[in-house]
Amino acid sequence: MQHYQSLKEDYQFTKEEEKTLKELQPFMEDLADDFISEFYDYIWGFGKTATFLKNKEIIAYHRTKIREWFINLFSGKYDLPYFMYLYKIGEVHVKIGLPTHYVNSAFSFVRNFVFKRLEDKCQDKDADKHIEEIQAVGKIIDINLDMLTSSYREEELSKFLSLSKVEKNILSGLKKFNSYINYFLAGALALVAFFAVGLFGYDIYLLFFSDKGIEKGILTVLGSLLVLWAAIELIHEEIHHLQGKGFAIGAFIMLAMAALIRKILIYSLSAEKSEDLLTIAVVIVCLSIAYWLIGTKKRIGVG
Repeated sequence: MQHYQSLKEDYQFTKEEEKTLKELQPFMEDLADDFISEFYDYIWGFGKTATFLKNKEIIAYHRTKIREWFINLFSGKYDLPYFMYLYKIGEVHVKIGLPTHYVNSAFSFVRNFVFKRLEDKCQDKDADKHIEEIQAVGKIIDINLDMLTSSYREEELSKFLSLSKVEKNILSGLKKFNSYINYFLAGALALVAFFAVGLFGYDIYLLFFSDKGIEKGILTVLGSLLVLWAAIELIHEEIHHLQGKGFAIGAFIMLAMAALIRKILIYSLSAEKSEDLLTIAVVIVCLSIAYWLIGTKKRIGVG
């Protein structure tokens, strides 16, 4: 664990700010019940919260510990036992597999809650004192977040250091290869979008300069436009993936559905294609169910 004194020095956390936080403790202790209530309303919005708070006993214990942590945030005594206490909280988070962005988001709520209450209380004191309180609170919240997330960093580092040299080389090689594949995929999607634009232009040309008929021509153009839209959406999702977000399999399903719908629009005017239409319709229904299941999975936070 990083030496707590150097951590405080890095944040330029002073004795005066410790005293300021201690003076705020009675006020914040009176707000503890409101904090717990609003905090739980906030974290239940994460989606996966029920995975970690599985029953009433765990929730009751967690509420007690969160209340304790919130009051200790303004204890004014930030020594080695306090930092060890924070580090152990971080270890628990790592052990249960709590995502780091949940921790960061929760701290964002804490910061906004405290700042809002201090703003409401500001009319009782001068502006300089209010600024001192805001600065002190901001620093102690950042220090807490730093300590909790350090457990994640050390866990990742320990896993990497435990690998052999060959395993490290393989892991690094796979990461590079994965990056190249992702960039290749992004380029391939851009090429697909380019050809989709060409297909749309070609269908426009046929609409005006062929004898396929206005009705069929318009349906073909609409189908091409649908494919182009799906390709653009897929590129958008791939950009998100390159930025570190999850892989959007739903976008690929959407593109497949768009291509099949285009076929339906074209075949709908031909009596000879009734069997093909039925087959395509069944496939679209299956893809729609798969797309709906993926969307449902994301909404409830499973997996």
